[in-house]
Amino acid sequence: MTISGCASNSIFINYPAQIGPVKQALNSNSPTTQIAGLVENIPGNDGLLYALEAGRVAQIAGDFANSKTYYQQAENAYRAFDDRAKISASEIGATATSLVLNDNAIPYRGPGFERIMLHQYQALNYLFSGDFQGALVEVRRSNELQSLEQERYEKSQKSVEAMANGTVDAEITKLEKAAGAVTSSFLNAYSYYTTGLLHEILGEPNDAFIDYRKAAQISPDNPYLQQDLVRLAKTLGMPQYDEFRQRWGDAKLPAANDGQIILLVEKGFVPEKQALTVPFPVHGNWQTVSLATYGPNSSYIEPTKVQGLGTVLQTEPIANIDALAINALKEDLPGALARQVARAITKSQMAYRVDKNGNNTAADIGSIAMQIFNVVTEQADRRSWLTLPKQAQIGRQSLKAGAYTLQLDNATPTQINVVTGKTTLVWAIDTGNYTRIYSIII
Repeated sequence: MTISGCASNSIFINYPAQIGPVKQALNSNSPTTQIAGLVENIPGNDGLLYALEAGRVAQIAGDFANSKTYYQQAENAYRAFDDRAKISASEIGATATSLVLNDNAIPYRGPGFERIMLHQYQALNYLFSGDFQGALVEVRRSNELQSLEQERYEKSQKSVEAMANGTVDAEITKLEKAAGAVTSSFLNAYSYYTTGLLHEILGEPNDAFIDYRKAAQISPDNPYLQQDLVRLAKTLGMPQYDEFRQRWGDAKLPAANDGQIILLVEKGFVPEKQALTVPFPVHGNWQTVSLATYGPNSSYIEPTKVQGLGTVLQTEPIANIDALAINALKEDLPGALARQVARAITKSQMAYRVDKNGNNTAADIGSIAMQIFNVVTEQADRRSWLTLPKQAQIGRQSLKAGAYTLQLDNATPTQINVVTGKTTLVWAIDTGNYTRIYSIII
């Protein structure tokens, strides 16, 4: 199976089924075999989403140059959305079509956390390509977007509360349980940690301290993040040093001849959305409403054990990306319900007019045809950026300068070098059967 032509088929064929071959390829020794189909669809209705997927596929494969290109196309699509002060004629057509068909007819824009992660990943592209200034530009964009998303969410709460519905409220409660301790989609500790990390290793420790603090407010139990705050507070003479030292212990500063290794470990894939279909009668005809949801999210991800550094280092979770996705859907459900109700009314009126205006036989046939049309076209919007990781973990350790053979869990060992006074950043992406590891000395 290929994904050629998916841009139009999302209206009738669920997106997770279409993107399945892409994820299978990423879990093989030929990760880019499906990328051509993604690139082919970038000019289409869901071009933003396909650009995100193509950028991530190229990135996982280590092709940072092409990944930058695809991510830039995604950013261009986001800006095009931003620049539309008024709804264009094409958008009116797409929205009107969605009232008759389904939400998949609306061009994909996605939740805010995906856009934040686009800039985070673009920063890593620049970093691993040796363009440090480009990386700093992207991390600043990532931080700005986190603030904007929080403002947008807070402003939207009154309208969300006004659209309360028993069925949706029950589904939101279920999603809250699935998301666990994570309570929002826009506060991403992994993004804040990455931006802080890049600020620090590129010579901006004060900015790093600010971002580490934001990350710690979201993920307060990560011991590496705690030590980062103690260490920076100590070296920068921050007034918070005594407080942090009492809470988390004193900083373990590297020796004069040491270098350090920092690990970013990404595991698995975010979950796929499921469909929740509810039938109900209107004007004597059966209509269906389809909403997207997530199933139970109980699978536990083990911390990564890293061997080859003298002692076994264990990474710790910094963010559950799956919980961000679940919260994003939870925040969108009331709006999705409003669209579904409008669509159901439109369809029921169409069927009712068929019954009212035709003779009995024609009316019966027309009504049945309309009901079949409703069932076929009413598909939940299950689109999302599916090549994102399920969880991100971090680790850090000071080491003597030299060559090391690094092994993460049961992955193939890889050689890294540690240099006095430098940072070796290791980025590991575990897709299940394969772990791809990239490193750079800064």
